[in-house]
Amino acid sequence: MRILHLLASPFFSGPAENLALLALAQREAGHEVTVAVDRRRRDIPAEEPAVPRLRELGLLDEEGLELSVKSPPWSLWRDWRRLKARAVDVVHSHFSHDHLLARWGRPEGAVLVRSLHAPRSLRSSLPAADAYTVPASSLLPRMRELGRVARVLPALVDARFHPAKDKQALRRELGLEGTPVVGMVSTFQPSRRHAVGVEAFALYRKARADARLVLVGDGGLVARTQQHVEALGLSPWVTFAGYRQGDDFARWLSALDEVWLLGLGNDWSARAAAQARACGVRVVAVDEGALPDLADARVSEPTPEAVARAALSGERSPVEHPSNARIAEDILALYTRARSPEGR
Repeated sequence: MRILHLLASPFFSGPAENLALLALAQREAGHEVTVAVDRRRRDIPAEEPAVPRLRELGLLDEEGLELSVKSPPWSLWRDWRRLKARAVDVVHSHFSHDHLLARWGRPEGAVLVRSLHAPRSLRSSLPAADAYTVPASSLLPRMRELGRVARVLPALVDARFHPAKDKQALRRELGLEGTPVVGMVSTFQPSRRHAVGVEAFALYRKARADARLVLVGDGGLVARTQQHVEALGLSPWVTFAGYRQGDDFARWLSALDEVWLLGLGNDWSARAAAQARACGVRVVAVDEGALPDLADARVSEPTPEAVARAALSGERSPVEHPSNARIAEDILALYTRARSPEGR
């Protein structure tokens, strides 16, 4: 199949990384795959740009689509004409701008698949497509109610995420003391519930006095969280590791014994949980998005007591997260179903 992914974003973050891994797995399965992204916005100092990374991976579409929410009407018209003239079998759109363009500029004979990355996109007025993907199994019943063909697109995991060869040596290198080492890996914002995590750690230490808490990430609530840690007298046992990315992030994650994921942002595929599982790290998580599918121990309600109780339970899930190849196979099967007369 000839597959064109559309992602109206200039950033290699959020859904972009998952999309790139999916496209690579589809290409490895023998298909022709390219990814078109926003080529208009170039001044993006705060985040990694998508164009260089996708070009390095050999995935960047170079057929002239601007694909930007900042495009003037004449550029949108040009994108519509260029997309309409493309010879592809599948157009897989990932953001609302992409879907609007693809809905009216769908190449002749191509099927249109749309990925929803958060529940806010799931509504009765959902624009038409031949098939959809959702980030969590909990959203499938609603798609069936709407009469839409859908499949879960789980988080894919880069090969850099794997168990540490020598976890103790890695911890010494990172300056981490204590055991077990518990982590939270997310932006410091209200939805991630760092305050709950800090209070849960205070309870957790009553049973695990040598435990260490590692907080990886940055954001607007770092200072407040630091004050909270100090107020509870936890400073000697809490490490603020700051923002980490790429191989550095993978090393910090693989140094943990378990990770607490107490909330999600815009991407409900819960990629951090899948990455932790790939590193052999136990996952304690709330019931949001895809987290229940990836958790070893589920938190019934986001309270410090519930988090500490789940963490101390020792539960391990026997369910393995699917490989990137298996996920690509499932999405390719969705394309095939969408292309068949019965699937439309």
